[in-house]
Amino acid sequence: MSAERTRTVGDVLDEVAFTVEAGKVGEFARATHATDPVHSDPVAAAAAGFGALAATPTHVVVSGHHRDQRAMVERLGLALERVIVGSVRWRYRRPLVVGDELRGVRRLVGDERVGGGSGRPPMRRITLETTFVDAAGEAAVEWREVVLERGVPS
Repeated sequence: MSAERTRTVGDVLDEVAFTVEAGKVGEFARATHATDPVHSDPVAAAAAGFGALAATPTHVVVSGHHRDQRAMVERLGLALERVIVGSVRWRYRRPLVVGDELRGVRRLVGDERVGGGSGRPPMRRITLETTFVDAAGEAAVEWREVVLERGVPS
């Protein structure tokens, strides 16, 4: 079993800051097969009402390149070899565009034991939420992740 740390719902697990970059927007567009020219053509983006190239809907995933994921796993006391992603959800307050400077704060919003029975150990279900704010301090995106840690048989 993992050596769980004592964490309380609401605890800040980490903070991250990054700028939405044109190169990354292009990489995400290619990786997700996004064909809308608002992600690749500044003229098309402007015609659609964007001030710059629009980021793809999953763009804030790039924050993982700027975070110390190992430290977060250690803070939660997770055994990484037993961890799987349960679900991911984004809520956009506004579209992201190239040049946006974002700061995200990831918090623990849930930590519980679920399942088990019939000889199966319960799993640990951890819910994390990152709120990304822009340079003006306005919320731009909320990212909710559910992570599952499989239990260990007794």
